[in-house]
Amino acid sequence: MARSLTGLPPRQQGATPAWRQQDATPAPLLRNAYALMTNTVVTGLLGLAYWLLAARHYSTADVGRASAAYSAMNLLAGVTALSLIGAMARFIPRSGRRTGALIKRGYAASAASAVIGAVLFLLLVVGRPGSSYAELAGLRAGAIFTGCVVVWSLFTLQDGALIGLRSARWVAIENALFGIAKIGLLLPLAAIIPHTGLYVSWMVPAVLAVPAVNFLIFGRLLPKHHDLTAASRPPSGRQVGRFLAGDVTGALCLLATVNLVPVLVAAFVGPGTNAYFYIAWTIGVMIDLLAANMALSLTVEGSFDPARLAGHCKAALRRTLLLLVPIAIGTALLAPWILGLFGPGYAHYGAPILELLAVATLPRTVTELYLGALRAQSRTSQVALIQAVRAVLILGLTVVLIKVMGIVGAGVAVLASQLIMAVAVTPGLLRLLAQGKRQAPVPVPQDVTP
Repeated sequence: MARSLTGLPPRQQGATPAWRQQDATPAPLLRNAYALMTNTVVTGLLGLAYWLLAARHYSTADVGRASAAYSAMNLLAGVTALSLIGAMARFIPRSGRRTGALIKRGYAASAASAVIGAVLFLLLVVGRPGSSYAELAGLRAGAIFTGCVVVWSLFTLQDGALIGLRSARWVAIENALFGIAKIGLLLPLAAIIPHTGLYVSWMVPAVLAVPAVNFLIFGRLLPKHHDLTAASRPPSGRQVGRFLAGDVTGALCLLATVNLVPVLVAAFVGPGTNAYFYIAWTIGVMIDLLAANMALSLTVEGSFDPARLAGHCKAALRRTLLLLVPIAIGTALLAPWILGLFGPGYAHYGAPILELLAVATLPRTVTELYLGALRAQSRTSQVALIQAVRAVLILGLTVVLIKVMGIVGAGVAVLASQLIMAVAVTPGLLRLLAQGKRQAPVPVPQDVTP
């Protein structure tokens, strides 16, 4: 073998020592996480612009009814879609030429679940006196709502496919175009169909986006992914099933903490009050998603390179807190002004809720990153347990406190629950971070061939 002036083979010249590789910031982890965060910020700002225009050009009751329907759609579409996003992030990186079949099976399961969930929702919730869901009663309205839930479930699951294909930048592009399109339709529809314009402006872009994104996934991204992962051994059905058995439970609990709370509020308050709550909740969830984005990227990169999971986790925690601390503090301080843009009622009733939710994002960051690391290790039983305990805390406290404190009780319930969960998972997170320090440096082999 030829030798170089350094005494190392040419391919090893300038090689980074193993200890430096572990401490170096992992570029794919941060690149995909920042792409997802960009998507969250862009989508969130476009969403706020959408609701700001809606609040100024539609009645408060119309905003309340539309936001209630959107909350229900998010909940029902996410029952399976959100569960499968975690599985796609975990298994697409190693599915090779079976990736297309994996995605298609996910679509089928998500659509079937959406239909079943929508029908149950229409039978059990719609029609309650004083509810914000009264307009969904009737066969025609129910059929349209069910179709919207199916479309939204596929639209949601496509993000998981893009993330698993390590093409998170397309998630940001897709959702930015979606946000711009719905804003473009909002104002013309306010003059043409003021009562239903909010519904139409939301769903028409989604219906158009689903086939366009599928063309991108199957026509452009999958062939490249097949080339990169051709040597990978696809996961067995048993591996996927075991992962889903734990992760679906955890995802359902996550849905309960994010999407079920606004649905509960909408079911018990009138459309006007629901509008005030929903805008504050939407802003709080947008900030929450920044930590969830980093956790999802951590799962993907931890699956690609399990040996560097501790280093990935440390980098993710440091970068996320550096970003979120100023955002959370700023949002809490500016909450009355932010919601005042929507109107005095939004500021008066919504600002206390937003202040509590902004502070709650910091302890939630600790929990979310720990969950991302557990998913990368396929420790989904622990994921399910943590998510279940958190869901019970948030929902239980919400039901109790909302009767005593009104809609602000939901904000108190979230903050208290996130603090409890962060304290509970911190020991496990510290043990995980310590694993990277205990790994011994791996010496670079020297070539002694004459």
